[in-house]
Amino acid sequence: MFARAVADAHDPLSPGPAMTHAWLVTGPPGSGRSTAAAAFAAALHCPSNGCGECLTCRSAKSGAHPDVDIITSDTLSYGVDDARDLIVRSCIVPTTGRWQVVIIEDADRFTPAAASVLLKVIEEPPTHLVWVLCAPNPEDVMPTIRSRTRSVQLRTPATFEVSAALQAKYGVDPAMAAFAARASQGHIGRARALATDEAVRIRRQEVLRSPSTLRDLSSCFTAAADLLAAATEDARSITDALDARETTDLRRTYGEGGEGITAARTTKLAGKTLKALEKQQKSRRTRTIRDQVDRALLDLIAFYRDVFVMQINASSALINDEMRAQVQREAASSTTADTKQRWEALDHARSAVAANGALPLTLEALMIELKDPWIRQR
Repeated sequence: MFARAVADAHDPLSPGPAMTHAWLVTGPPGSGRSTAAAAFAAALHCPSNGCGECLTCRSAKSGAHPDVDIITSDTLSYGVDDARDLIVRSCIVPTTGRWQVVIIEDADRFTPAAASVLLKVIEEPPTHLVWVLCAPNPEDVMPTIRSRTRSVQLRTPATFEVSAALQAKYGVDPAMAAFAARASQGHIGRARALATDEAVRIRRQEVLRSPSTLRDLSSCFTAAADLLAAATEDARSITDALDARETTDLRRTYGEGGEGITAARTTKLAGKTLKALEKQQKSRRTRTIRDQVDRALLDLIAFYRDVFVMQINASSALINDEMRAQVQREAASSTTADTKQRWEALDHARSAVAANGALPLTLEALMIELKDPWIRQR
């Protein structure tokens, strides 16, 4: 679909019917939504319809191209002010080509009020503007926006494809690549982290062992606290370096260390800007923690999927084959009904995390339900 759109977009007279001004790219984690969107933007500008090698393609994919704006939310949601800022940015006339492409990652994070603000410009965009919205599922985007976009649905790459990519691009050992591809369930970013970072593998093992530690109420609280601590540590490893770099760049921009009246005024202005930056960084850290908690919950869902596979004697391969002994013990000590209840508990916890629920309470309630899956019905 993108290939036909690019061909029509390069028509010297007018864009053909395959090209449109608003796209919705959806797919599960690891399907490459953002990558596909950036490649589409590059192809719209590339003289060769997306060769992938020229400066135009490379700069578009990295976000350095002046006519490609890649929007990533560092907060839990896009608000009204964010939507208004997007409208202003989208009105910029392209400087090097025909199109101004705005890629919005996590378009499902728009609040209803923000979506309403953005709707008008998506519905009646300038002739030079192309919106590319990315989200996990079409249903995650407001219906009013979804109905005004052309949908492109992606699939998660197969395990063997992820394994091959890890070996070819990162030089990962075949056995490790196979494990990482299987454990990540096709999510290439997660697979890369599992294949190259021992700390990530250790934390994942700790999460998957948590069901076997749930003996009483106290152990449930401990397991919840440990999971949250691990997610917080993972988030810190992601955000600390970025925070430090942003703060250093800001201080350098304002000439920290100068002297005189001008320097004093500049320092005062820098202080206000620094407070705004710190607020933004705090919001990003909160979101990253929630993302890491959700990642852990997905790992637990995969664990109980393996338990169910064993309980019904299915021939499907285990996602967590390296933990076969623990999976067998869990399968033998519970029923398929128990496993389904635990899935429901995990789904409920993921919804609470996405809805900004209190993480400690959400995880404590989850661990109690994993220990006793029928407690909610008593």
